[in-house]
Amino acid sequence: MPNTFKIYEDLQDSFSEQQAKTLTKVISKVIIDESNIVTKVEFNDLKEIVAGLAVTVKELAEAQKRTEARVEELAEAQKRTEARVEELAEAQKKTEETVRRLVVDMSDVKKQLGGLSMAVGYGIEDKYIPIMESFALNRYGADIDVVERKHIIYPDGKYDEINLYLEGSIKNKKVYIIGESKAQPGKKDLDRFNLMLGRLKNYFKVKDDGIKGFMIGYIYAPEVEDYAHSKYPHIDLFKTYQIERIAGSSRKKS
Repeated sequence: MPNTFKIYEDLQDSFSEQQAKTLTKVISKVIIDESNIVTKVEFNDLKEIVAGLAVTVKELAEAQKRTEARVEELAEAQKRTEARVEELAEAQKKTEETVRRLVVDMSDVKKQLGGLSMAVGYGIEDKYIPIMESFALNRYGADIDVVERKHIIYPDGKYDEINLYLEGSIKNKKVYIIGESKAQPGKKDLDRFNLMLGRLKNYFKVKDDGIKGFMIGYIYAPEVEDYAHSKYPHIDLFKTYQIERIAGSSRKKS
């Protein structure tokens, strides 16, 4: 029979009471089952193995604690991230609302500026309509029968608003002189005006010399003048003060 008390005493030096009791039972059973007396060396080897297992278990327990601590850290980080996302979502809502208000405000500004631009344009037209006959005669040699602000409605229902519509003749040949007035014309204004002249040319069924276009503005940026001269040489540019000078020149209607 194995000396279980001696085994227990030896194990108790390295293990807790419960562990020593359990190991004593296991070792005694092994000795009995195998009918083999464990030598002191073998017993010490067994103790080392068991001790190694205990160390491994302890290390695993420590690793588990570190893992649990790391999981808690990640959980806290996740909470902070979620809180930050909520803050960003709220900030996004506020930004979108601010942008929406700015769009509305800009829309109002554009309407006001558009209204102001139209008012300025109409002011130019109203000022110069009375002298357009003299202007057209002195500038183009045209005898003018009609001067007005006019809408041309096309077969598809679309229309163009003509700021200064002059209808007459040059050397007994029908001519349409079309004027556009802006406070400070830009490149896009020239582009739109040129397209309108093309539509009117087709509508009136005239050749290039049967329609003439001119633009009036208080001032032109240098790049706009260069753009007009290089791309649209058929469109005459006039500053507002030049209209009166041309209309007041000495040429008389024939």
